[in-house]
Amino acid sequence: MAEKACIKRLQKEYRSLCKEPVSHVVARPSPNDILEWHYVLEGSDGTPFAGGFYYGKIKFPAEYPYKPPGITMTTPNGRFATQKKLCLSMSDFHPESWNPMWSVSSILTGLLSFMMDNSPTTGSVNTTVAEKQLLAKSSLAFNCKNATFRKLFPEYLEKYSQQQVAEKEEEATATQQRTPEDSPEKDNARDESEKSVGLRKEDTKEVGLNKRRRNKKEALPGWIIVLLVSIVGVVMALPLLQL
Repeated sequence: MAEKACIKRLQKEYRSLCKEPVSHVVARPSPNDILEWHYVLEGSDGTPFAGGFYYGKIKFPAEYPYKPPGITMTTPNGRFATQKKLCLSMSDFHPESWNPMWSVSSILTGLLSFMMDNSPTTGSVNTTVAEKQLLAKSSLAFNCKNATFRKLFPEYLEKYSQQQVAEKEEEATATQQRTPEDSPEKDNARDESEKSVGLRKEDTKEVGLNKRRRNKKEALPGWIIVLLVSIVGVVMALPLLQL
């Protein structure tokens, strides 16, 4: 069970976060356990994480703020392994470096900063920029499948709905902007037309070849004609020879 000092400290920090929100960071305690906090980090512009929403948990010990919390990330991100404790100077991996003056906001600001870096640590993973960007794009959809996330962060459900509407509008606009020449129907019609022209040309060639073949069959060879003329000449010359 949490100590009084721990509860008072966490309640104070939550009020402070509500009053003065931290850029790119949203954090709220579990309704049933003040020691379990849930957070969302928003990817910074100009980084592979831009447009991403990264959900995770902070588990505080009953002795907080004199002992550090455990930190995990739930959303696939390409920087940290999911559902595993992260090795950070402000986490329970390094109690010797913990500073009791640190708060929820400073912990998450430090986590976001370290996320943008490429320094290896226990719990980090290696991925390409393209992979990180792909995960950033799909992060909100992934988070919205989580019941706890939906319950604690309803504003992101609205954001996800808006994102889906925007994507559908972009698809519709892209479809409308396609030229008739680019449409599948036009392509099919053009292909059919080209096939038809090709068939007509082949038919014309075949008719010409057949005609030439018939003409060759009908025409008598030249030597036969010469022979016939010679025979006729000889027959006509016989009476004259008898005279």
